[in-house]
Amino acid sequence: MELLVFGHSGRAILFFPTRMARFYDYENWGIINALHDRIYNGELQLFCVDSIDAESFYNQWAHPAVRICRHMQYEQYILHEVVPLMRHKNDGSFFEVAGCSMGAYHALNLAMKYPCLFKKVICMSGRYDLTKQVADFRDLFDGYHDENIYFNMPQQFIANLHDGYNLDAIRSVEIILAIGETDPFLSNNMEFNQLLWTKGVPNKLYIWDNYAHRPRYWKQMVQLYL
Repeated sequence: MELLVFGHSGRAILFFPTRMARFYDYENWGIINALHDRIYNGELQLFCVDSIDAESFYNQWAHPAVRICRHMQYEQYILHEVVPLMRHKNDGSFFEVAGCSMGAYHALNLAMKYPCLFKKVICMSGRYDLTKQVADFRDLFDGYHDENIYFNMPQQFIANLHDGYNLDAIRSVEIILAIGETDPFLSNNMEFNQLLWTKGVPNKLYIWDNYAHRPRYWKQMVQLYL
């Protein structure tokens, strides 16, 4: 699998692509260039990974159980290949993770499952329960549900999380959610924001004007939140 690394030092950020997008799209859309000075000055180091959404969540030819298993294989790639690469190229002891659209889901899911790896998660224009149909965005598992799906839907497993150790670890992560006021995922973000607060997990929700689910908005968001 291919990826791109931008920068030589600073805060190491694992950056997930949008829905079925590629590792080079953030560069092509000008989002990396929006951070040029901070990258050049050694403040940020971005690791832009590729996506296999077309083989997992959006593979309509595969049974939903196979889709989630394919996603879990992708997660193992991130944990056992990308994270070690980040450690090799960056001497920081804690990493950050970010993403836009579907990338926001990937970022949040990983940070909530492995909070000891990340000290900050930045989620832009995302949704955090892929089993719910939201406007024209369908349930990605067609009504099917199993344990693997449950443990990969942050809005589901966080709701039933009562373990002090795990919650304490999540509470140590800085969580930022950003969403447009007319984005169909707004209600999902507001629900998740409140869910986290009921669990004693601090987080920040920023609601932008208009739809804000476009690269031109994400260029502004990364400058503010990364």
